[in-house]
Amino acid sequence: MKILVTGAAGFVGSHLCETLLARGHSVVGLDSFDPHYPRAFKEWNLAQVRAVAGDFSIVEGDVRDLPARPMAADAVVHLAALADMRHSLEDPVTYTRINIDGTLAVLESCRRAGIRNVVFASSSLVYGNRTSVPFRESDPADAPVSLYAATKSSGELLCRVYQQLYGINVTCLRFFTVFGPRQRPEMAIHKFARQIARGGEIPVHGFGKLSRDYVYVTDVAAGVALALERMGGWRVYNIGSATARSLMDVVKLLEQEMKIAARVAFLPEQPGDVPLTYASIDLARAELGYSPKVTMEEGMRRFVEWYLGTARQIELELDKRMDT
Repeated sequence: MKILVTGAAGFVGSHLCETLLARGHSVVGLDSFDPHYPRAFKEWNLAQVRAVAGDFSIVEGDVRDLPARPMAADAVVHLAALADMRHSLEDPVTYTRINIDGTLAVLESCRRAGIRNVVFASSSLVYGNRTSVPFRESDPADAPVSLYAATKSSGELLCRVYQQLYGINVTCLRFFTVFGPRQRPEMAIHKFARQIARGGEIPVHGFGKLSRDYVYVTDVAAGVALALERMGGWRVYNIGSATARSLMDVVKLLEQEMKIAARVAFLPEQPGDVPLTYASIDLARAELGYSPKVTMEEGMRRFVEWYLGTARQIELELDKRMDT
């Protein structure tokens, strides 16, 4: 199967491309190389993808341009989006245009090109401020508390419209908190590791009481691959680990793996934060055969190995360029 992956050079996207290639698929990646995500990281990600045997190519471009030049494929996985909460508050218009208009553009290009299968990367944040756990796909998902969550809820609605009007098979995967090697620099675990390495303070929002369902990136990639192999009509699945860990658990694991004591600054919740995410994966397990394999402890060990061996060197080089 030939699969178009938007956001292919990013964190989840690059891991997904590797997984799809390993399963024998042909992959075309599309990425805009947005400046909010240093290009040096994405180029390293792509080098790992190219090391996997298989048919892979990458196109640099904006998903919003796709309707004018639809790309041939058997299926599309739409991952491309802005996810930085701070950016959403600073420039909400650009943020929503990329996330909402970009999703519409992907769907319209699929309609024009006759592509019948779409997997949309949604988010656990569409569930809003729920405290009853675990979160199930049948729970209400119509009260987002952040702009990012609102764009993902909007994306799901657009997908539903295109499925009903044009018969496109759409599967929305609600990713919980994805972690692992290649994590974006502004994401919490990467940010924490960077601060620990530099001897700076870790900003722990919510006074350390926030809890998240952390799911390892290769388990997420496997979930997407399984969804692609079982397309049909309209489907929604949680992709998580079915456990919840506190931010302080994350800090302790980083300290253990990095062998450096962290300096912690406890802060109030950020705008758009939710206190808890916790996935039920019963439906994905039953219908997709989804079963996460990597524990939080093992995943953190792999993340720190990557951070110290690769990401830290990229960051030091970027710092050096800024100083010259």
